[in-house]
Amino acid sequence: MSTTGSVPVSLAEIARIAGVGRAAVSNWRRRHDSFPTRIGGTDVSPQFSLAEVERWLRENGKLDTIGGRELLWPRFEALGSRDESGLAIAEAARRMRSPRSRTSPVELTPGAEELVDEAAELGRTEGARETFEFLLQRWLETHVRQLSTTPPPLAALMARIALGVRVGSGDGDRSGDGNGNGNEELTVLDPACGTGHLAAAAMRECAGPGLAVLACERDPALAALAAARLAFVADEHEARTEIATADALREDPFTGPRADIALCNPPFNERDWGYEELATDQRWTHGLPPRTEPELAWVQHLLAHLAPGGAAVVVLPPAVASRKAGRRIRGSLLRTGALRAVVALPPGSAQPHSVSLQLWILRAAPDGPGATPPGQDALLVDATRFARAGTRDSGPAWEALDAFVLSALEALDRPDTDPPYGAVRVPLIDLLDDEVDVTPGRYTSLSTEPSGLELAKTWKELGSVLTDLARGAQRLAELRVETDRPQTMATVGDLVKAGALSMRAGQQPPDGTTKPGAASVPLLTVSDLLTDGTPSGLVAPGTAPVIAEPGDVVVAGVVRAFKAWVHEGPPTALGPQLHALRVDPAKLDAHFLAGCLRAPSNGRQAGTHASSSSRVDIRRLQVLQLPLAEQAAYAEVFRTLETFEEQLVSADGTGRGLVSDVTDLLAAGGLDV
Repeated sequence: MSTTGSVPVSLAEIARIAGVGRAAVSNWRRRHDSFPTRIGGTDVSPQFSLAEVERWLRENGKLDTIGGRELLWPRFEALGSRDESGLAIAEAARRMRSPRSRTSPVELTPGAEELVDEAAELGRTEGARETFEFLLQRWLETHVRQLSTTPPPLAALMARIALGVRVGSGDGDRSGDGNGNGNEELTVLDPACGTGHLAAAAMRECAGPGLAVLACERDPALAALAAARLAFVADEHEARTEIATADALREDPFTGPRADIALCNPPFNERDWGYEELATDQRWTHGLPPRTEPELAWVQHLLAHLAPGGAAVVVLPPAVASRKAGRRIRGSLLRTGALRAVVALPPGSAQPHSVSLQLWILRAAPDGPGATPPGQDALLVDATRFARAGTRDSGPAWEALDAFVLSALEALDRPDTDPPYGAVRVPLIDLLDDEVDVTPGRYTSLSTEPSGLELAKTWKELGSVLTDLARGAQRLAELRVETDRPQTMATVGDLVKAGALSMRAGQQPPDGTTKPGAASVPLLTVSDLLTDGTPSGLVAPGTAPVIAEPGDVVVAGVVRAFKAWVHEGPPTALGPQLHALRVDPAKLDAHFLAGCLRAPSNGRQAGTHASSSSRVDIRRLQVLQLPLAEQAAYAEVFRTLETFEEQLVSADGTGRGLVSDVTDLLAAGGLDV
């Protein structure tokens, strides 16, 4: 028997359970006297009984079947403690994979035990991995302020870098294509694994027989969740995993194994990392890390666990590259060839999102008679230009960033190869000064000025865009527009009832489904629309609830990114607050529909509140009622306006870039007078 009576849920959670917008739930509450009464919270953020909500939804036919996972999550959240809910989710995953195992390795309350059994049963019905990933993602979202995770695209990039930089062992060396074609045994280490994002990415990128993953996490709840996640991934890729619950710096559980690849996103700015008790530790071959430099302790920890020729990639805050206290250790890392490259990432790549984090790429000296001596220079890569404007946590243009960084690192061991624009090979003599500053921007900024030919080409492009703009403006100015003609309107909800179109609401795919390869589709989110509109993620097709096909009208149902357009690209998965409308071509023209929907006044009247973060009730958006033949004429003008707007944006960006470049050149004395 489900015990949901005392579990509180918010309006947002009710909307998720019912698969509708929050505005719809508010309307139900306002219009139906039978809607459950508030049991807690405030007038602004009321809470309701989950059991009463479930019963009301069923009795009023608001949904055919209630999603079991959505009903399950509020009960996990109601456990209260972050640790108890996390341990319960991990235990549920273990029982999903081993139904006969009833002995829990952790002590849970009776309520948590009952919930674990229900979750395990649901997982065996609706998919064990999908159910676990859903619960894990909700848990991470709930405790996002207390946790720091590595975004899947960054984790995958780090694994690819390590595979490429590592000195291989002949024919068995893995290419990093993730297809498991290599036969070489490979050991991967993550000594601060959190919930296992990096280790999971490593398993996907390094897939193949003989793969072993060693991970360590000092937080018991995070370690349990990491073990659960990696067990599912290991089943898929036939890997061996060992997850230890320990403080890797103070109680290193993997002193014996030597890793071929190490990946790490360590905790930042921790003063109590073990400075006193570890003062004589043998790992500090480059010097005892100062108390204020815990990140350099993690760097040396990784190097101490690498096999000869092994590679490590670690995420670090930018201050580690220049702080005075760490210059002696940085100098030793450079002189011995251990620090091979530093990559400055765009802001938004990982938490904290407002900071341009760095990837330090480390390599242990190769062994044997053919070993390459330590390098005489280091590669510094400034990838900050791949940031996308908009919200600070929107993330960079991952596909372009990935390609650029991997291309730049190809020049690492090729002295005769010039690094691409934005990367520079710096001799050690230039780095080993009084500061030993390895910040990429300090060295790459000197070579970023465009050439005269590049400037001339850009000016020509701007002139072409301005010519097209003038022609478009002339055509639009000749339109005859009447303001007082009466027109009949229909809402999207009316059109759905009439069968003129169907509507589907996008959702967040389960965490962990992001993966490269042919068997994936782009994932578009509201954050992407706030930048350049390019999808920033990839998901497996089977995990995406809604995929927009060419010809569908996509609508963003949030005020800050309100937009409607006809999708013309490849099939694309839609995230939360995005909607796909599929028209009946015998009744509606898709471009006519998109043009009507994206009218700013339409979005304002359908918005639920005045704030930019409020939602737009898509069903309330209005559309002109016109015969199909007249719709075509409107559609043509709408498309012309859309093209005109795109040209305006292009001209603005190109013009601003030219002003910036020419100003820099003039300030440097580049005017020929």
